[in-house]
Amino acid sequence: MLTFIWAQDEQGAIGKDNRMPWHLPADLRFFKEQTTGKTIVMGRKTYESLGKALPNRENLVLSRSRDLRLSDAEVVHEVEPILARAKTEDIFICGGAEIYRLFMPYVDRLIVTKIAATFSADTKFPEVDWSKFTETSRMENKKDEKNPYDYTFVTYVRKKPNQ
Repeated sequence: MLTFIWAQDEQGAIGKDNRMPWHLPADLRFFKEQTTGKTIVMGRKTYESLGKALPNRENLVLSRSRDLRLSDAEVVHEVEPILARAKTEDIFICGGAEIYRLFMPYVDRLIVTKIAATFSADTKFPEVDWSKFTETSRMENKKDEKNPYDYTFVTYVRKKPNQ
């Protein structure tokens, strides 16, 4: 199964200067819970923003550069091998915008953290045809001493072709 996982603000913003423009520990914990033990796919810029591969996950970095070598992640140059693996295992696409755009026609599930705020950003999540997806779960959360914004975890699943 191919899953997108991301957080966005009310305007669809996902990043500024190759970083998340907010600090929301509950979202980071949720991301870790969802992806630990799984294969994650990210672009080179997202990998560089993290500074290293994420622990307890198989990290694939999709890059056009044939020269890119990483000691802690597998570099992949084509979409097809990732799509083939998604037929037999859970693959999580975790950024950035170009990578989401590449996989949009193939994604089975969307897991999004919707943050009830607006931030200065230079990157937005790509346009989604929401008519092709059905919401399957929603968990609303209020801000607290560690999380300065209200936020909601929402999961959508792609509709079958005749739905």
